[in-house]
Amino acid sequence: MLDEFFVYLQSFYTRSHGAGRLKSRWRGHYNYKRVRIVILRDEILPGQDLICTQCPGSVQDLSEVALYCKRTPELTLRARCCLNGEGTILGLDLQNCSLKDPGPNFPQAHTAIIIDLQANPLQGDLVNTFHGFTQLQTLILPQDVNCPGGINAWDTITFYINNQSCEGQRNICNSTEDPEICPENGSCVPDGPGLLQCVCADGFHGYKCMRQGSFPLFMFFGILGSTTLSISILLWGTQRRKAKAS
Repeated sequence: MLDEFFVYLQSFYTRSHGAGRLKSRWRGHYNYKRVRIVILRDEILPGQDLICTQCPGSVQDLSEVALYCKRTPELTLRARCCLNGEGTILGLDLQNCSLKDPGPNFPQAHTAIIIDLQANPLQGDLVNTFHGFTQLQTLILPQDVNCPGGINAWDTITFYINNQSCEGQRNICNSTEDPEICPENGSCVPDGPGLLQCVCADGFHGYKCMRQGSFPLFMFFGILGSTTLSISILLWGTQRRKAKAS
């Protein structure tokens, strides 16, 4: 495409000024334009946020994501995302994208506060899809898709004609009725709607955080390395015997 761009410049300059001075006067300008085009492309796709362009088009003006983004002057709509000044995704609008599942790039939006997935033929349970989405406060889904984590994971679940809205993600660690859900030396940490993880306290590790002290990295990798080497030597010897036998 860049070559076609230069051919266009060449044709335009030849018609206007003749071909004699084209190379000396336009090559530098062409190189400048090439760098400029790459910079503009990077501005459209900040970082590696491929999820923002997973679906063609842009956020609709009256969508919940657009309204949320426009309420704060520091936020910007880019493709299907609402971004802050650092390029962090705070809103994601993938409505009407013919998605059966959110796709492998979906974890890139784990910082989102609002996500719209309505009007998609989503299939299966979405609970494990939202691992790490601890900031999510508004999730809009098709009417036949359950809010991840169910009623215990949200303050309010509202059903509309064409969609449902899951509002106010609850801290599942505070709402659980099992006080011993994590071991004595571990603490409960939210990990998304209806999800939690148990994190060992400082100085503890292993099964149920029962081992004290730092994790023995050198011993672990030493055993792993020696085991791998032994298996490799065994397989190499087996292959040599087969080769001699044949």
